[in-house]
Amino acid sequence: MVYQKDLEIERNWQKLLSFIDSAVGKKPKDLNSVLFLIGVQELGHGAKNFEKEEKQDLMHIGICKILSYAGYYELDGIDQEGWPHWKLLKPLPHFDLIEQEKLLKMQALEYFNQELGFQA
Repeated sequence: MVYQKDLEIERNWQKLLSFIDSAVGKKPKDLNSVLFLIGVQELGHGAKNFEKEEKQDLMHIGICKILSYAGYYELDGIDQEGWPHWKLLKPLPHFDLIEQEKLLKMQALEYFNQELGFQA
């Protein structure tokens, strides 16, 4: 049943937010905050103050990284400043906003499972 799956994703998502809160000391307020954190982690430059454009770039890095687990992107290389660049491997599905958010949440859960051993 689709509804049951949605509830499971949401329960696991709330567990992930609590996990991040205990690890970082601040609970992310939304999906964009989680994508930003993943981008910062993948950039590997540590915590610092980022410009608005850099924050958008970090969210893009986060999206590409988590969607790489589903085969949509692969790492294309790292530039001279240490920023990763990604290559699109296959077109993204045409989802409405709710389905897009669900896909990103599922892939973020996969990221934290693969990279940090998080078990929902």
